[in-house]
Amino acid sequence: MSTVEKQPAKAGRETILVIEDDRSLRRGLAMNFELRGYRVLTAEDGDEGIKLAFDAGPDLIVLDIMLPGFSGLEIVSALRDKGRDVPVLILSARGTTDNKIEGLDLGADDYLAKPFALSELLARVEAMLRRRRVEKSKKARFVFGDLTIDVDGRRAALRGREVDLSAKEFDLLALLAGSPGKAFRRSEILDRIWGYEFEGTARTVDNFVLSLRQKIEADPRSPTFIRTVRHIGYRFR
Repeated sequence: MSTVEKQPAKAGRETILVIEDDRSLRRGLAMNFELRGYRVLTAEDGDEGIKLAFDAGPDLIVLDIMLPGFSGLEIVSALRDKGRDVPVLILSARGTTDNKIEGLDLGADDYLAKPFALSELLARVEAMLRRRRVEKSKKARFVFGDLTIDVDGRRAALRGREVDLSAKEFDLLALLAGSPGKAFRRSEILDRIWGYEFEGTARTVDNFVLSLRQKIEADPRSPTFIRTVRHIGYRFR
């Protein structure tokens, strides 16, 4: 990889998380991403990386397979098991076909073998982020009967009147409404809304659902939108 890619293109302020134990490569990637306008977070091992991956909400993750602590493949597997759809680009010196298939099967979006050309890596990252922007734009506003949810504006309105929601209440509503019909386990909701290391219980989720129902349901005891899935959690109808 060359040190700096010349004439960097402008980009939005998406956040890229780089998980790489090679210090020089980690710093080189961070410098080039920052030159192109991205916000960059870095981790030098898998333990720090998995925490940032869950808690910092990056728009894209670039990670090595061979890491101290959690491996890159274990991080990808954990993200997908918890329903996180953040794009992941794997970097690895292990460039065999079997390694690539394993990473992609676990849910990685792309795979680049070391050594690589910086221009190719940057092109792949930008392509992945463009796809993510399109996907996010499709999910920016939901309308369900009398309920409207503006994800970008972090507002919800019921019959044209704005609903007063806390930050966590809105996050919970946006999560459920973003995948209507999907049954979310309480543990998954805790991980995605409160973070990977949050020590709350399923009762935390129940309390927030109860509060949401009181604000958006005509009859909270017989909810139309947020339905209970017995022995599992909740889904948005």
